[in-house]
Amino acid sequence: MKITLRVLTVNAVLFGALIGCSTTKEVTVSRITPQEAQTFAAEAFIYGYPLVLSGVTRDVETAAAYTTKSKAPINQLLHKRTFPDERFMEVVTPNADTLYSTAWLDVSEGPIVLTLPSSNRYYLAPILSAWTEVIASPGTRSSGNDRREFVITGPKWKGPLPTDMQEIKSPTNNLWLIGRIQTNGKKDYLTVHNIQDNWELTPLRFYGKSYLPPSNVEINPNVDTSTPPVDQVAKMDAKAFFSHMAEEMKHNPPVAADVPMVVKLQAMGLTPGEAFVYENLSPAMQQALDDGYAAGVKRLQTSIPSNASVNNGWMSLRTVGIYGDKYLDRAYVAMTGLGANTREDAVYFRAVTDATGDKFNGKNKYVLRFKKGQIPPVNGFWSLSMYNSKRFFVKNPIDRFAIGDRDRLNFNSDGSLDIYVQSQSPGKAKEANWLPAPAEDFNLVMRLYWPKQVVLDGTWKAPAVERTSEPGRLSKNVEF
Repeated sequence: MKITLRVLTVNAVLFGALIGCSTTKEVTVSRITPQEAQTFAAEAFIYGYPLVLSGVTRDVETAAAYTTKSKAPINQLLHKRTFPDERFMEVVTPNADTLYSTAWLDVSEGPIVLTLPSSNRYYLAPILSAWTEVIASPGTRSSGNDRREFVITGPKWKGPLPTDMQEIKSPTNNLWLIGRIQTNGKKDYLTVHNIQDNWELTPLRFYGKSYLPPSNVEINPNVDTSTPPVDQVAKMDAKAFFSHMAEEMKHNPPVAADVPMVVKLQAMGLTPGEAFVYENLSPAMQQALDDGYAAGVKRLQTSIPSNASVNNGWMSLRTVGIYGDKYLDRAYVAMTGLGANTREDAVYFRAVTDATGDKFNGKNKYVLRFKKGQIPPVNGFWSLSMYNSKRFFVKNPIDRFAIGDRDRLNFNSDGSLDIYVQSQSPGKAKEANWLPAPAEDFNLVMRLYWPKQVVLDGTWKAPAVERTSEPGRLSKNVEF
Protein backbone atom coordinates (compact mmCIF):
# COMPACT_ATOMS: atom_id res chain seq x y z
CA MET A 1 0.00 0.00 0.00
CA LYS A 2 1.19 3.52 -0.82
CA ILE A 3 0.91 6.67 1.25
CA THR A 4 0.92 9.90 -0.74
CA LEU A 5 2.18 12.93 1.15
CA ARG A 6 1.30 16.19 -0.57
CA VAL A 7 3.69 18.97 0.39
CA LEU A 8 2.25 22.16 -0.10
CA THR A 9 -0.39 24.69 -1.37
CA VAL A 10 -0.61 27.63 0.91
CA ASN A 11 -3.23 26.02 3.14
CA ALA A 12 -1.76 22.51 3.20
CA VAL A 13 -1.36 20.91 6.61
CA LEU A 14 2.36 20.28 6.21
CA PHE A 15 3.77 23.70 5.33
CA GLY A 16 1.08 26.14 4.30
CA ALA A 17 -0.32 26.81 7.75
CA LEU A 18 3.16 26.78 9.21
CA ILE A 19 5.31 28.94 6.96
CA GLY A 20 3.09 30.10 4.12
CA CYS A 21 5.04 28.09 1.56
CA SER A 22 3.62 28.38 -1.95
CA THR A 23 5.64 25.68 -3.69
CA THR A 24 3.91 22.54 -4.91
CA LYS A 25 5.56 19.17 -4.59
CA GLU A 26 4.35 15.60 -4.22
CA VAL A 27 6.32 12.89 -2.50
CA THR A 28 5.22 9.25 -2.43
CA VAL A 29 6.60 6.74 0.04
CA SER A 30 5.71 3.17 0.83
CA ARG A 31 4.06 2.42 4.16
CA ILE A 32 7.18 1.96 6.19
CA THR A 33 8.31 -1.18 7.94
CA PRO A 34 9.63 -1.18 11.50
CA GLN A 35 13.16 -1.43 10.10
CA GLU A 36 12.59 1.68 7.99
CA ALA A 37 11.04 3.44 10.98
CA GLN A 38 14.17 2.64 12.98
CA THR A 39 16.35 4.24 10.30
CA PHE A 40 14.08 7.29 10.10
CA ALA A 41 14.06 7.68 13.89
CA ALA A 42 17.87 7.78 14.01
CA GLU A 43 17.87 10.50 11.35
CA ALA A 44 15.04 12.35 13.10
CA PHE A 45 17.01 12.49 16.34
CA ILE A 46 20.00 14.06 14.58
CA TYR A 47 17.70 16.46 12.75
CA GLY A 48 15.75 17.54 15.83
CA TYR A 49 18.49 17.57 18.48
CA PRO A 50 19.38 21.28 18.10
CA LEU A 51 15.70 22.28 18.25
CA VAL A 52 15.07 20.25 21.41
CA LEU A 53 18.26 21.36 23.15
CA SER A 54 17.67 25.03 22.36
CA GLY A 55 14.07 24.69 23.59
CA VAL A 56 15.13 23.17 26.90
CA THR A 57 17.85 25.80 27.28
CA ARG A 58 15.32 28.55 26.59
CA ASP A 59 12.93 27.17 29.20
CA VAL A 60 15.68 27.02 31.82
CA GLU A 61 17.11 30.46 31.11
CA THR A 62 13.68 32.17 31.04
CA ALA A 63 12.28 30.55 34.19
CA ALA A 64 11.99 33.88 36.00
CA ALA A 65 9.17 36.27 36.86
CA TYR A 66 11.54 39.19 36.26
CA THR A 67 15.14 39.72 35.19
CA THR A 68 17.71 38.51 37.71
CA LYS A 69 21.47 38.04 37.58
CA SER A 70 21.12 34.68 35.85
CA LYS A 71 17.70 34.56 34.17
CA ALA A 72 15.29 36.76 32.25
CA PRO A 73 11.77 36.25 30.90
CA ILE A 74 11.09 35.98 27.18
CA ASN A 75 11.83 39.19 25.21
CA GLN A 76 13.94 40.67 28.00
CA LEU A 77 17.70 41.23 27.98
CA LEU A 78 19.90 39.43 30.45
CA HIS A 79 23.24 41.14 31.00
CA LYS A 80 25.90 38.89 32.45
CA ARG A 81 28.00 41.18 34.64
CA THR A 82 30.84 38.73 35.29
CA PHE A 83 32.54 35.92 33.42
CA PRO A 84 31.02 32.45 33.86
CA ASP A 85 32.94 30.09 36.13
CA GLU A 86 32.86 26.41 37.06
CA ARG A 87 29.34 26.80 38.48
CA PHE A 88 27.86 27.82 35.13
CA MET A 89 26.26 24.75 33.51
CA GLU A 90 23.36 26.04 31.43
CA VAL A 91 25.31 26.05 28.14
CA VAL A 92 28.27 23.85 27.25
CA THR A 93 31.62 25.40 26.28
CA PRO A 94 30.99 28.94 27.59
CA ASN A 95 33.61 31.62 27.05
CA ALA A 96 35.50 33.86 29.47
CA ASP A 97 36.44 36.38 26.78
CA THR A 98 33.31 38.48 26.64
CA LEU A 99 30.44 39.57 28.80
CA TYR A 100 27.20 38.23 27.42
CA SER A 101 24.03 40.20 26.77
CA THR A 102 21.46 37.63 25.75
CA ALA A 103 17.74 37.27 25.23
CA TRP A 104 15.33 34.56 24.22
CA LEU A 105 12.80 36.08 21.84
CA ASP A 106 9.26 35.22 20.80
CA VAL A 107 8.07 37.23 17.80
CA SER A 108 4.77 35.38 17.32
CA GLU A 109 2.84 38.39 18.65
CA GLY A 110 4.76 41.02 16.72
CA PRO A 111 8.21 42.31 15.78
CA ILE A 112 10.90 43.23 18.31
CA VAL A 113 13.24 46.20 17.87
CA LEU A 114 16.88 45.63 18.84
CA THR A 115 18.83 48.83 19.59
CA LEU A 116 22.62 48.60 19.73
CA PRO A 117 24.48 51.71 20.96
CA SER A 118 27.63 53.21 19.52
CA SER A 119 30.82 52.04 21.20
CA ASN A 120 34.54 51.73 20.62
CA ARG A 121 34.60 48.10 21.70
CA TYR A 122 34.52 45.00 19.50
CA TYR A 123 31.21 43.19 19.86
CA LEU A 124 28.89 40.84 18.02
CA ALA A 125 25.18 40.16 18.44
CA PRO A 126 24.27 37.05 16.43
CA ILE A 127 20.64 35.98 16.30
CA LEU A 128 19.89 32.27 16.00
CA SER A 129 16.69 30.56 14.92
CA ALA A 130 15.19 27.87 17.13
CA TRP A 131 17.04 25.35 14.96
CA THR A 132 20.35 27.09 15.91
CA GLU A 133 20.93 28.58 12.45
CA VAL A 134 22.51 32.05 12.56
CA ILE A 135 20.05 34.25 10.66
CA ALA A 136 21.86 37.56 11.24
CA SER A 137 25.00 38.74 13.00
CA PRO A 138 25.07 42.47 13.74
CA GLY A 139 28.31 43.70 15.23
CA THR A 140 31.63 45.41 14.67
CA ARG A 141 32.59 43.22 11.72
CA SER A 142 29.30 43.34 9.82
CA SER A 143 27.58 46.61 10.77
CA GLY A 144 30.23 48.73 12.46
CA ASN A 145 30.24 50.40 15.87
CA ASP A 146 27.79 53.23 15.25
CA ARG A 147 24.34 53.13 16.83
CA ARG A 148 22.08 50.73 14.91
CA GLU A 149 18.48 49.55 15.14
CA PHE A 150 17.14 46.28 13.78
CA VAL A 151 13.55 45.06 13.67
CA ILE A 152 13.14 41.31 14.06
CA THR A 153 10.03 39.83 12.43
CA GLY A 154 8.52 36.36 12.54
CA PRO A 155 7.71 33.93 9.73
CA LYS A 156 4.11 35.14 9.31
CA TRP A 157 4.62 38.87 9.89
CA LYS A 158 3.13 41.20 7.32
CA GLY A 159 2.85 44.91 7.87
CA PRO A 160 4.64 48.27 7.72
CA LEU A 161 8.03 48.70 9.35
CA PRO A 162 10.08 51.81 10.16
CA THR A 163 12.10 52.73 7.09
CA ASP A 164 15.22 53.58 9.10
CA MET A 165 15.54 50.07 10.56
CA GLN A 166 17.02 46.98 8.99
CA GLU A 167 14.60 44.05 9.03
CA ILE A 168 15.81 40.66 10.25
CA LYS A 169 13.28 38.11 8.99
CA SER A 170 13.15 34.97 11.10
CA PRO A 171 11.95 31.55 9.89
CA THR A 172 10.95 30.67 13.47
CA ASN A 173 8.98 32.42 16.21
CA ASN A 174 11.53 31.59 18.88
CA LEU A 175 15.02 33.06 18.57
CA TRP A 176 18.14 33.47 20.63
CA LEU A 177 20.12 36.71 20.74
CA ILE A 178 23.63 35.99 22.02
CA GLY A 179 25.43 39.30 22.37
CA ARG A 180 29.12 39.24 23.25
CA ILE A 181 31.20 42.31 24.10
CA GLN A 182 34.98 42.12 24.26
CA THR A 183 36.04 42.31 27.89
CA ASN A 184 39.70 42.75 28.75
CA GLY A 185 39.72 41.01 32.09
CA LYS A 186 37.78 41.69 35.27
CA LYS A 187 39.19 45.21 35.51
CA ASP A 188 37.22 46.00 32.37
CA TYR A 189 33.80 45.08 33.77
CA LEU A 190 32.57 48.62 34.47
CA THR A 191 33.33 49.85 30.95
CA VAL A 192 31.44 46.93 29.42
CA HIS A 193 28.55 47.32 31.86
CA ASN A 194 28.03 50.86 30.59
CA ILE A 195 27.78 49.52 27.03
CA GLN A 196 25.41 46.73 28.04
CA ASP A 197 23.07 49.15 29.78
CA ASN A 198 22.41 50.87 26.47
CA TRP A 199 21.30 47.74 24.62
CA GLU A 200 17.52 47.71 24.26
CA LEU A 201 14.73 45.34 23.23
CA THR A 202 11.36 46.93 22.53
CA PRO A 203 8.20 45.44 21.00
CA LEU A 204 7.54 47.37 17.80
CA ARG A 205 4.07 48.35 19.02
CA PHE A 206 5.74 50.23 21.90
CA TYR A 207 8.56 51.74 19.88
CA GLY A 208 8.86 55.48 20.49
CA LYS A 209 6.70 55.21 23.60
CA SER A 210 7.46 54.74 27.25
CA TYR A 211 8.04 51.02 27.76
CA LEU A 212 8.97 48.89 30.74
CA PRO A 213 9.27 45.09 30.40
CA PRO A 214 6.76 43.01 32.41
CA SER A 215 7.96 42.31 35.93
CA ASN A 216 5.58 39.59 37.06
CA VAL A 217 5.77 36.93 34.35
CA GLU A 218 4.19 33.56 35.06
CA ILE A 219 6.74 30.78 35.57
CA ASN A 220 6.25 27.22 34.38
CA PRO A 221 6.61 25.15 37.57
CA ASN A 222 7.55 22.03 35.59
CA VAL A 223 10.85 23.43 34.30
CA ASP A 224 13.91 21.72 35.78
CA THR A 225 16.28 24.59 36.55
CA SER A 226 18.85 22.51 38.45
CA THR A 227 19.92 20.03 35.74
CA PRO A 228 22.02 21.37 32.83
CA PRO A 229 19.94 21.40 29.63
CA VAL A 230 22.37 19.13 27.78
CA ASP A 231 21.94 16.56 30.56
CA GLN A 232 18.15 16.92 30.48
CA VAL A 233 18.10 16.06 26.80
CA ALA A 234 20.56 13.20 27.33
CA LYS A 235 18.12 11.65 29.83
CA MET A 236 15.18 11.69 27.40
CA ASP A 237 13.91 8.49 25.83
CA ALA A 238 12.41 8.33 22.34
CA LYS A 239 8.90 9.12 23.54
CA ALA A 240 9.96 12.19 25.51
CA PHE A 241 12.33 13.46 22.84
CA PHE A 242 9.98 13.21 19.89
CA SER A 243 7.09 14.61 21.95
CA HIS A 244 9.22 17.60 22.89
CA MET A 245 10.36 17.99 19.30
CA ALA A 246 6.76 18.00 18.04
CA GLU A 247 5.79 20.71 20.54
CA GLU A 248 8.71 22.89 19.49
CA MET A 249 7.81 22.44 15.82
CA LYS A 250 4.36 23.93 16.41
CA HIS A 251 6.03 27.28 16.97
CA ASN A 252 9.19 26.72 14.95
CA PRO A 253 8.42 24.97 11.67
CA PRO A 254 10.90 23.30 9.35
CA VAL A 255 12.02 25.26 6.32
CA ALA A 256 11.00 24.30 2.79
CA ALA A 257 14.41 22.74 2.15
CA ASP A 258 13.66 20.18 4.88
CA VAL A 259 10.83 18.53 2.88
CA PRO A 260 12.62 15.16 2.47
CA MET A 261 13.17 14.94 6.22
CA VAL A 262 9.62 16.05 7.01
CA VAL A 263 8.30 13.24 4.80
CA LYS A 264 10.27 10.77 6.93
CA LEU A 265 8.97 12.36 10.13
CA GLN A 266 5.38 11.98 8.94
CA ALA A 267 5.95 8.40 7.91
CA MET A 268 7.11 7.55 11.45
CA GLY A 269 4.14 9.37 13.01
CA LEU A 270 5.51 12.87 13.67
CA THR A 271 3.75 15.63 11.75
CA PRO A 272 4.97 19.24 12.12
CA GLY A 273 2.31 21.34 13.82
CA GLU A 274 0.69 18.39 15.57
CA ALA A 275 1.27 16.57 18.85
CA PHE A 276 3.26 13.36 18.73
CA VAL A 277 1.31 10.52 20.36
CA TYR A 278 3.68 7.65 21.00
CA GLU A 279 0.85 5.46 22.28
CA ASN A 280 -0.85 5.52 18.87
CA LEU A 281 1.99 3.50 17.39
CA SER A 282 1.99 -0.29 17.31
CA PRO A 283 4.31 -2.08 19.74
CA ALA A 284 6.59 -2.98 16.82
CA MET A 285 6.79 0.65 15.71
CA GLN A 286 7.39 1.85 19.26
CA GLN A 287 10.30 -0.57 19.54
CA ALA A 288 11.60 0.58 16.17
CA LEU A 289 11.57 4.21 17.30
CA ASP A 290 13.25 3.32 20.57
CA ASP A 291 16.02 1.43 18.76
CA GLY A 292 16.42 4.10 16.10
CA TYR A 293 16.59 6.83 18.72
CA ALA A 294 19.35 4.96 20.57
CA ALA A 295 21.25 4.54 17.30
CA GLY A 296 20.93 8.26 16.60
CA VAL A 297 22.27 9.15 20.03
CA LYS A 298 25.27 6.87 19.53
CA ARG A 299 25.93 8.30 16.08
CA LEU A 300 25.95 11.87 17.38
CA GLN A 301 28.30 10.99 20.22
CA THR A 302 30.79 9.09 18.06
CA SER A 303 30.73 10.74 14.63
CA ILE A 304 32.98 13.45 13.27
CA PRO A 305 31.11 16.09 11.25
CA SER A 306 31.45 15.93 7.48
CA ASN A 307 32.96 19.41 7.31
CA ALA A 308 35.55 18.82 9.99
CA SER A 309 39.19 19.67 9.40
CA VAL A 310 41.83 18.18 11.69
CA ASN A 311 45.38 19.53 11.86
CA ASN A 312 47.96 19.02 14.60
CA GLY A 313 45.32 17.51 16.85
CA TRP A 314 42.96 20.50 16.52
CA MET A 315 39.56 20.02 14.93
CA SER A 316 37.71 22.92 13.36
CA LEU A 317 34.62 23.07 11.17
CA ARG A 318 34.68 24.63 7.74
CA THR A 319 31.05 25.72 8.12
CA VAL A 320 29.41 26.81 11.37
CA GLY A 321 26.15 28.60 12.05
CA ILE A 322 24.61 27.99 8.62
CA TYR A 323 24.18 24.29 7.87
CA GLY A 324 21.57 23.69 5.15
CA ASP A 325 20.85 19.96 5.16
CA LYS A 326 24.03 19.04 7.04
CA TYR A 327 22.02 17.95 10.06
CA LEU A 328 24.79 15.98 11.76
CA ASP A 329 27.10 18.99 11.61
CA ARG A 330 24.39 21.17 13.13
CA ALA A 331 23.67 18.66 15.90
CA TYR A 332 27.37 18.24 16.68
CA VAL A 333 27.85 22.00 17.09
CA ALA A 334 24.75 22.22 19.31
CA MET A 335 26.05 19.40 21.51
CA THR A 336 29.59 20.75 21.81
CA GLY A 337 29.06 24.52 21.67
CA LEU A 338 25.43 25.61 21.54
CA GLY A 339 25.13 29.09 20.06
CA ALA A 340 28.34 29.01 18.04
CA ASN A 341 29.10 31.91 15.71
CA THR A 342 29.68 31.78 11.98
CA ARG A 343 33.32 31.45 10.92
CA GLU A 344 33.43 35.06 9.78
CA ASP A 345 32.87 36.11 13.40
CA ALA A 346 34.80 33.38 15.18
CA VAL A 347 36.73 30.24 14.34
CA TYR A 348 36.85 27.53 16.99
CA PHE A 349 39.62 24.95 17.28
CA ARG A 350 38.97 22.07 19.68
CA ALA A 351 41.50 19.50 20.88
CA VAL A 352 41.05 16.49 23.13
CA THR A 353 44.40 14.82 22.45
CA ASP A 354 48.04 15.82 22.35
CA ALA A 355 50.34 15.62 19.33
CA THR A 356 50.78 11.85 19.76
CA GLY A 357 47.04 11.19 19.86
CA ASP A 358 46.85 10.53 23.60
CA LYS A 359 43.96 12.05 25.55
CA PHE A 360 44.70 15.17 27.55
CA ASN A 361 44.97 14.38 31.24
CA GLY A 362 45.99 16.58 34.15
CA LYS A 363 48.54 14.02 35.33
CA ASN A 364 50.70 15.20 32.45
CA LYS A 365 52.22 18.56 31.55
CA TYR A 366 51.81 20.21 28.16
CA VAL A 367 53.06 23.20 26.19
CA LEU A 368 51.39 25.02 23.31
CA ARG A 369 54.11 26.93 21.44
CA PHE A 370 53.45 29.59 18.85
CA LYS A 371 56.51 30.32 16.75
CA LYS A 372 57.46 33.91 16.08
CA GLY A 373 55.03 35.34 13.56
CA GLN A 374 52.54 32.49 14.09
CA ILE A 375 50.41 34.04 16.83
CA PRO A 376 46.72 33.55 15.87
CA PRO A 377 45.97 36.16 13.14
CA VAL A 378 42.82 38.05 14.08
CA ASN A 379 41.15 41.42 13.63
CA GLY A 380 39.48 40.95 17.01
CA PHE A 381 41.26 38.83 19.63
CA TRP A 382 42.11 35.20 20.47
CA SER A 383 42.02 32.95 23.53
CA LEU A 384 42.64 29.41 24.74
CA SER A 385 40.05 27.98 27.16
CA MET A 386 40.14 24.96 29.46
CA TYR A 387 37.16 22.58 29.92
CA ASN A 388 36.56 19.28 31.66
CA SER A 389 35.37 16.22 29.72
CA LYS A 390 31.78 17.49 29.94
CA ARG A 391 32.78 20.82 28.36
CA PHE A 392 32.37 23.00 31.46
CA PHE A 393 34.91 25.22 33.18
CA VAL A 394 37.11 23.74 35.90
CA LYS A 395 37.76 25.23 39.32
CA ASN A 396 41.44 26.16 39.73
CA PRO A 397 43.64 27.98 42.25
CA ILE A 398 44.13 31.18 40.22
CA ASP A 399 40.55 31.51 38.91
CA ARG A 400 41.76 31.43 35.29
CA PHE A 401 39.55 29.68 32.74
CA ALA A 402 41.10 31.13 29.58
CA ILE A 403 44.27 32.83 28.47
CA GLY A 404 44.99 34.93 25.41
CA ASP A 405 46.25 38.08 23.77
CA ARG A 406 44.64 40.43 26.29
CA ASP A 407 46.67 38.88 29.11
CA ARG A 408 50.17 40.03 30.05
CA LEU A 409 51.95 37.11 28.44
CA ASN A 410 55.71 36.63 28.56
CA PHE A 411 57.26 35.95 25.14
CA ASN A 412 60.49 34.03 24.66
CA SER A 413 63.64 35.85 23.55
CA ASP A 414 63.20 34.52 19.98
CA GLY A 415 59.67 35.97 19.76
CA SER A 416 57.87 32.67 20.27
CA LEU A 417 55.18 32.20 22.89
CA ASP A 418 54.69 29.21 25.23
CA ILE A 419 51.39 28.48 26.99
CA TYR A 420 51.78 26.01 29.86
CA VAL A 421 48.85 23.63 30.26
CA GLN A 422 49.05 21.60 33.47
CA SER A 423 47.37 21.06 36.82
CA GLN A 424 50.18 22.43 38.97
CA SER A 425 51.85 25.82 38.66
CA PRO A 426 54.86 25.80 36.29
CA GLY A 427 56.61 28.12 38.73
CA LYS A 428 56.28 31.80 39.52
CA ALA A 429 58.35 32.92 36.53
CA LYS A 430 56.06 31.09 34.10
CA GLU A 431 52.72 31.51 35.85
CA ALA A 432 51.67 34.43 33.63
CA ASN A 433 51.50 31.91 30.76
CA TRP A 434 49.78 29.13 32.75
CA LEU A 435 46.38 27.72 31.85
CA PRO A 436 45.40 25.50 34.81
CA ALA A 437 44.13 22.00 34.01
CA PRO A 438 42.08 19.60 36.14
CA ALA A 439 43.64 16.41 37.48
CA GLU A 440 41.54 14.30 35.10
CA ASP A 441 40.74 14.30 31.37
CA PHE A 442 40.14 17.69 29.78
CA ASN A 443 39.79 19.40 26.41
CA LEU A 444 40.87 22.73 24.98
CA VAL A 445 39.14 25.27 22.76
CA MET A 446 41.00 28.01 20.92
CA ARG A 447 38.82 30.92 19.78
CA LEU A 448 39.81 33.38 17.08
CA TYR A 449 37.40 36.31 16.97
CA TRP A 450 37.04 38.07 13.61
CA PRO A 451 39.75 35.87 12.10
CA LYS A 452 41.86 37.02 9.18
CA GLN A 453 41.60 35.42 5.75
CA VAL A 454 44.59 33.12 6.32
CA VAL A 455 42.56 31.44 9.06
CA LEU A 456 39.38 31.20 7.00
CA ASP A 457 41.14 29.64 4.02
CA GLY A 458 43.14 27.22 6.18
CA THR A 459 46.59 28.68 5.46
CA TRP A 460 47.24 29.31 9.16
CA LYS A 461 47.17 26.21 11.33
CA ALA A 462 47.17 25.95 15.10
CA PRO A 463 50.35 24.28 16.41
CA ALA A 464 50.19 20.94 18.19
CA VAL A 465 49.92 20.74 21.97
CA GLU A 466 52.99 18.85 23.15
CA ARG A 467 53.30 16.70 26.22
CA THR A 468 56.55 17.72 27.90
CA SER A 469 59.23 15.42 29.26
CA GLU A 470 60.07 18.07 31.82
CA PRO A 471 57.99 21.09 32.87
CA GLY A 472 58.43 23.87 30.35
CA ARG A 473 60.60 21.85 27.91
CA LEU A 474 59.33 20.46 24.62
CA SER A 475 59.88 16.81 23.78
CA LYS A 476 63.05 16.58 21.68
CA ASN A 477 61.53 14.25 19.09
CA VAL A 478 58.87 16.73 18.02
CA GLU A 479 59.28 19.30 15.26
CA PHE A 480 56.94 22.23 14.54
